[in-house]
Amino acid sequence: MAVTRPAPRPVPAAVPPAGPARSGGHGSSSSSSGGGGGGVVVSGARRGVAHRYAALPPPLEVALAALRLEALLGDPRDAANPYGLPALTTRTGPRTTTAAAAAPAAVAGGAGGGAGEGWAGLLAAAGLGRIRAADQLVRALRPVLRRDVALGHACAAAAAQGPCPVPAALLGPAALLAATGTVLRQAARIVAGRCGSEPALRQWRPVLATAFADLLACESLTSVALRRPARPARPGALLPAVAGYVVPTVVADVLAQLELVLAECGHGPAGPEGRMLAKLAGDLPAAGVDAAAAGSWQTHLVQALPALSENPRPPHPAALPALFHLADPHPHPGPGRDLGPGFGRTAAATPGTHQHQHQHQQEQEQEQEGEREQERERERDGYGEGGGDGVVLSGLLRAAARPAGGDADRAALAGAARRLLSERRVLRRACRTAGQDGLDGLEGVEGPAVRALADRQALLWLAAAVLGVQEAADDGRGLFLGGPQWALLALSGITERLGVPLPGPAPAADPRERVWAELADRVRHGVDCDIYATRVLW
Repeated sequence: MAVTRPAPRPVPAAVPPAGPARSGGHGSSSSSSGGGGGGVVVSGARRGVAHRYAALPPPLEVALAALRLEALLGDPRDAANPYGLPALTTRTGPRTTTAAAAAPAAVAGGAGGGAGEGWAGLLAAAGLGRIRAADQLVRALRPVLRRDVALGHACAAAAAQGPCPVPAALLGPAALLAATGTVLRQAARIVAGRCGSEPALRQWRPVLATAFADLLACESLTSVALRRPARPARPGALLPAVAGYVVPTVVADVLAQLELVLAECGHGPAGPEGRMLAKLAGDLPAAGVDAAAAGSWQTHLVQALPALSENPRPPHPAALPALFHLADPHPHPGPGRDLGPGFGRTAAATPGTHQHQHQHQQEQEQEQEGEREQERERERDGYGEGGGDGVVLSGLLRAAARPAGGDADRAALAGAARRLLSERRVLRRACRTAGQDGLDGLEGVEGPAVRALADRQALLWLAAAVLGVQEAADDGRGLFLGGPQWALLALSGITERLGVPLPGPAPAADPRERVWAELADRVRHGVDCDIYATRVLW
């Protein structure tokens, strides 16, 4: 049965074309001038664009860049659009990535100087060249990531030439989550549109709610990982490895559930939804998010078992680490000056002039002061000398100690956190033993015992990210992300994978009902199923 689809949304009149960047602007904060996001005076109406764009609004220039990019890509339902879902899902075989990468030259108005230049031109036209924070760059890229994993991979390869390359270990998971979210929205649209006249389809609402919570959990982890300090990897850099393993593993289960729901609703492999699933599955190896890639990251975690088991160093007993505050500017923006609307080049005064030398000296002083301030922020956030990614585990520690205040759902959340914290203590002893005895005593890195330890530790890190993000969003505004229901549902999936029974008290109601209501409402109002609740243009 055909499903009525929402009409395309016009590009907001407040979205200006991307222009040259202002000197000193950057993509980690929003201001009346757009933070260097367009070189124009931003009116109050334009400032409101970011707040209408998502429940957790990004900096203004990020919202404008994402809207421009989505407008340039065109209507995803248009069969004649090379970036539409009908065209993307009919591309098969080795030509997929090449075709997806080469076509943007025409869209961006380029002269066809190659796939990389074509994508760079498209991103420059959208205004992505001024974004310095990795998490915000991924938000701006979401319109292309949600359409197709291969398309997103090609686009991000061009973005890697810019001032803020997204870590390769996190790029694949981000693209996978965005593309899977598109399939989830389509499945939810089908079920929500037909369950009124076909009551039997209501059985799939809890399944889709669980899939939604799983995606939110994975995106909590990747978003937190993208907000970690932008500096070279070191032994304590575990978050990218955890995300590289956990996200493909959990999403594989989600995709299996979505395939089942779509098939039971009469949308088999021959239909557009089936082709979308097949295309997504075929793109996983190239994007580095297939089972083999997940196994490789699991091996990395096995080798890091002693570090995974260490207790976090809380940054401050009364402060939630800034990594969890997804609505705030990136706490540790990447180095480098604003590169303007393009990638790999800047506009500067004529070399050799006194003005150029003075400007260069001022820029160096500003960069040095910025680096000193970033190091002070790392110290406050638990990322100072000797600190590491284990600070994320404070989300688990804090949730276990949070008072429920008479709220049954929050009491259940705290109880789940305490149970997971007990599991972590048990695993900590086993991981330390593995480190002392050496991996050879446990059949090496391929041994099932150490791989099981790594799997369980990674799931606990996932739970900690969920709890930290939920606490940060629970700020009195009544946001869905700040409510306990989605976190309860996500933790129930984590504990099920761990084989750990949850203690009481029980939540006030089945959290799947509230989570399904949120998912159905987002589908009805054209909102993405991402953690930020972002509106889609089409």
